[in-house]
Amino acid sequence: MAKKLSPFTKEELIPKPEMLEILKKKDELDIGIPKETHFQEKRICLTPKAVETLTENGHRIVVESGAGAGTNYTDNQYSEAGAKISYDQDEVFACNIILKIEPPSLGEIKMMNPQSVLFSAMQIKTQTKAYFQALAKKRITAIAFDYIQDSHGIFPLVKSLSEIAGIASVLIASELMTNANKGNGLLLGNIGGVPPSKVVIIGAGTVGEFAARSAIGLGATVEVFDNSLTKLRSIQNKLNHPIFTSTIQPKNLAKSLMECDVAIGALRGEIRTPVVVNEAMVQQMKNGAVIIDVSIDNGGCFETSEITNHTNPTKIKYGVIHYCVPNIPSRYSRTASVSISNIFTPYLLNIGEMGGIENAARFDKSLQNGMYFYHGILTNKTIANWFQLPLTDINLLIF
Repeated sequence: MAKKLSPFTKEELIPKPEMLEILKKKDELDIGIPKETHFQEKRICLTPKAVETLTENGHRIVVESGAGAGTNYTDNQYSEAGAKISYDQDEVFACNIILKIEPPSLGEIKMMNPQSVLFSAMQIKTQTKAYFQALAKKRITAIAFDYIQDSHGIFPLVKSLSEIAGIASVLIASELMTNANKGNGLLLGNIGGVPPSKVVIIGAGTVGEFAARSAIGLGATVEVFDNSLTKLRSIQNKLNHPIFTSTIQPKNLAKSLMECDVAIGALRGEIRTPVVVNEAMVQQMKNGAVIIDVSIDNGGCFETSEITNHTNPTKIKYGVIHYCVPNIPSRYSRTASVSISNIFTPYLLNIGEMGGIENAARFDKSLQNGMYFYHGILTNKTIANWFQLPLTDINLLIF
């Protein structure tokens, strides 16, 4: 009988050492922080303490003079933290990594070097096709911090700013209820012998949760409306306090609005926030009642809402005070900046340790989630569909 031959040679059968991937050497980041030029934007991406942490790790940071003024951080504080203070905007935008709160203007994109990395908000609903074409032309790698999603499915920066907006909505409402602000003179709270104020919150997400938590802490009666039973159950468990919750049924909502002192709109929609409170419902509300439409960033959920600003924040319609300022967290710029900085700093440190953005994005899925341009190639499906632009799957680019 013939001997059966092995398909492998003796050398091929000998175990061989595994070839492991070697990470790139630590990269020294060159970070530029320009002064925000968007209307009433006062926040900044990094605090002086964060700058100190980054510079101690060998990274170079250039801060435009006056960039921290809106948050009461001085040039001197940034200088002492190790940053270079520049009076030349071109020098700031010449850095390899640009950190901004608001998306850069077309003029600012022109100042950026080709192949730079941009961290900022995206704000797709306010952008134009020309904006994304300008990023593509400069071959920018762009990451929207409001699209960064961690392994738990949470958008850390959006959640943090939503927490601020929720708490702020109650604080603003308590201000507007005073006689000095043409309110009905009620105290948002509960004292002995006086019926508590009633707060209606439309939306049981993060904004709604923190608005409810703040109102309950002041002693107000709270009612929460949302069409998601899962969110309503969740908010009841998180608050650990008995509150009235309901799906959004027009008759029940109209009745609650007639009796309330404060109504807070905290709904979100994929494209636009649905309008769930019509003009007739607002007409039936109390004189001096307050509407805080936090959803105005996405169109608003009250039919009578019109965008206002931090300088002239209110309008009165049918005797009801409307506060419809987009970007409420900017009102509390220092708190918001510390929160944003706490999220940015670990990402930047990790990018440096991993040898640059390309290597970091390969191993950090959350960075991939936030990335909408990779060296000028569009990788975000929403933008591609919205503006009819060519799309490439990011997994084909990062490997």
